[in-house]
Amino acid sequence: MNKKYFLFVFFFLTLFGQSFLLNAQTDLSEGWEIKEAERQPPKKIMDAVGVKPGMIIGEVGAGRGRFTVYLAREVGPSGKIYANDINENSLAYLKERCKKNGFKNVEIITGKEDDPLLPDKSLDMVIMVYVYHHLSKPDDVMKNIKHSLKPNATLVILEMRDSELDKELHVDRSKPGVTIPPIKERIERSAKNSDFELIRTETFISEDYIFILKDKNKKKD
Repeated sequence: MNKKYFLFVFFFLTLFGQSFLLNAQTDLSEGWEIKEAERQPPKKIMDAVGVKPGMIIGEVGAGRGRFTVYLAREVGPSGKIYANDINENSLAYLKERCKKNGFKNVEIITGKEDDPLLPDKSLDMVIMVYVYHHLSKPDDVMKNIKHSLKPNATLVILEMRDSELDKELHVDRSKPGVTIPPIKERIERSAKNSDFELIRTETFISEDYIFILKDKNKKKD
């Protein structure tokens, strides 16, 4: 095998391998979601927070299902996803999306502004992706989430870092009188008010935080 041919084969296989991995990562993502899936690799996030086959998970603020479909595939037919939102149009879209992809393990729940209305004492995990900073009553939402959790279950909150969050919320911390706390401090405050404990913060995604919390009163001995 001459050198030029070897280099061509090596280049082709490398390019094909990268393309295969990218497609595998984003194969459930629709066109408008691909950048988000690359920024927040669903499989990597799910592995980090402990999503496993057979789990029962509630997703608060599921929207049109950007993350829901990956959760549904990961927990498999023996698991279940309760997909919550207050936007009925988004949930209608998600319902059709699950039907198109053959997911029968997703149940749609239209919640309230302060209560996701998840089933009582049933969930191994609740996850919120870019939702917390939109909540008008985050403490109330977290208090109501508590009722849905099994002992030792986790609440996972994925949020963008403060520099980007400030841009989205039009916050300029250089101005006098701007006292909005950093997102980690806000979540810790909500955790304290709702009797959760922040047990771990994952920072492997360069632009986002993953906060992992547990109910102080439902820990297994």
